[in-house]
Amino acid sequence: MRSGIHPASRPVVFRDRAADALFLIRSTATSSKTFVWEDGVTYPLIDVEVSSAGHPFYTGTARVMDSAGRVERFERRYGRPATPRP
Repeated sequence: MRSGIHPASRPVVFRDRAADALFLIRSTATSSKTFVWEDGVTYPLIDVEVSSAGHPFYTGTARVMDSAGRVERFERRYGRPATPRP
């Protein structure tokens, strides 16, 4: 890496407010809030809305959409589509 052109990377705590989870990872993000981690060191704190701890895809709570019901409702509302000619 060339020196002087890259932003400084340092440990930062990300907090998922919805899942009440904390992650200590390296980042270039800055924040005026701080958090004292388990090791007693103070790190910048960044609050996030969604993370892997609370996202339905990663937690396995994602719901399957009923696409067949949507198709039937569309056909009832607008009729069956015309059959294509060979």
